[in-house]
Amino acid sequence: MWLLSVLVPLLKLHFCGIKVLLYQTFNRSFTLPVLPKQNGRVAIVTGGTRGIGFETAKHLAKLGMHVVIAGNEREEGAAAIPRIQEEDCKGKVEFAFVDLTSLKSVRQFAQTFQNRGLPLHVLVNNAGTMMLPERWTEDGFEFHFALNYLGHFLLTNLLLDTLKRSGRQGRCSRVVNMSSATHYAGVVHMDDLNSSNCYSSLGAYAQSKLALVLFTYYLQEQLAAGGFPVTASAVDPGMVNTPLYDNLWSIAQALKKPVAKILFRTPAQGASISVYAAAASEMEGVGGCYLYNGHRKQSSDTSYDSELQAELWKKSCELVGLQEA
Repeated sequence: MWLLSVLVPLLKLHFCGIKVLLYQTFNRSFTLPVLPKQNGRVAIVTGGTRGIGFETAKHLAKLGMHVVIAGNEREEGAAAIPRIQEEDCKGKVEFAFVDLTSLKSVRQFAQTFQNRGLPLHVLVNNAGTMMLPERWTEDGFEFHFALNYLGHFLLTNLLLDTLKRSGRQGRCSRVVNMSSATHYAGVVHMDDLNSSNCYSSLGAYAQSKLALVLFTYYLQEQLAAGGFPVTASAVDPGMVNTPLYDNLWSIAQALKKPVAKILFRTPAQGASISVYAAAASEMEGVGGCYLYNGHRKQSSDTSYDSELQAELWKKSCELVGLQEA
């Protein structure tokens, strides 16, 4: 029984990966349309020092945005800024430290940002990790759940009033949550969000990515009900050749390299969907959708479960110490 509970999710996840690779084999990567200038708008991109996050931050800065790269690697952050500035950058770019696995750090980051009195027009919740051995954060949460989902849940809620004040009808603020095709095989265990009963690194990762989609849809519903000028969307970059795969076993790493070179997207290609969600005119006022390769796509059946959305939201508020709005 225990073996089945581990093998079935793993088989589903690998099946998802094969489907994505087959799609990418026969379909070109999404090409961004001409995007409107973003002068005067402010964006926060988590995990923006490398990979998809770096490419997202770079593209938004080239459009004229003031981009705050939020990450936990100070040296990488310092190195990322001049690299972006060299790229015909029309906007401003800076680095700010935040450890998304620490609720205290997330609160400090949000408070520091709010104290500056800046508006916030785009929040790209991009940072993530995958395939880690079982680890726990200082707050007692499983690492994938904390970094990929819970830290972003708290950050978004802490900055939500700023997003609301910064948006206006016809020029909404936008929340962009980075999910993954693995969410199709994900299961949210409300009685075991820490995946402690039967730990699987892939299962924990898939759960965190499904949680992000559930969160996106519930947030959008609340924003629309309140008439607030903010939208929330989930995006899927496909399989991208980034450091996210650095935690693979050495044999798997060796097997992955030739495949990734041919079939994986580049970080810039992967970032195109988050940039599109953050800045495209076609996405003005559009929220509550799952975007993949430039198109709105049906996410998993589980992600549309309104009761599960509400239950996860309530539980997440309890875990991070927020009053449920």
